[in-house]
Amino acid sequence: MDVRVLIPFFSLGVTFMLLAGIPGVQAADDQSMPSVGSVAPDFSLNNQEGKSVSLHDFQGKWVVLYFYPKDQTPGCTIEAHGFTRDQGQYVQKNAVVLGVSVDTVDSHKEFCAKDGINFMILSDISHDVAAKYGSLSQGGSTPRAARNTFLIDPHGKIAKVYVKVNPTPHSTEVLAAIEEFQKSGK
Repeated sequence: MDVRVLIPFFSLGVTFMLLAGIPGVQAADDQSMPSVGSVAPDFSLNNQEGKSVSLHDFQGKWVVLYFYPKDQTPGCTIEAHGFTRDQGQYVQKNAVVLGVSVDTVDSHKEFCAKDGINFMILSDISHDVAAKYGSLSQGGSTPRAARNTFLIDPHGKIAKVYVKVNPTPHSTEVLAAIEEFQKSGK
């Protein structure tokens, strides 16, 4: 049978599954992801030290706002180690990294201490910020942040969006994007 005949049926099946909802990988219905060029939604969350941090605190800097599912899990640890390893390069590029998950401040504090995380991770226990950024997923009965990243320019606008990030090369990808934007004067 010609494969081209099957493509419309496959597409219909995928569309049906997405509309019906696949358990464990479902975003909340009222979410929309900010698009490139739009103003990044402001927020205030507590970091791993319990101090309030707002997006507007970083006006004039590049902000890497990355959402991740859960502290001390394999993929999240790999991703955090990449950002930790590259902190010096982010500082050189006038950039700050902010990690966000729905875990508690105490969980973040433990994660940072255990894994040597040297940047701020923020606690979104109300799920509001993850929802504002279209990055809240429903995994079973527990909402989690989806692994998405928003690169925000020094003027507070979304410069680039990464969806369903691969944690291993991610920090390197983001650094390359910042460098490219800086070279082009954007």
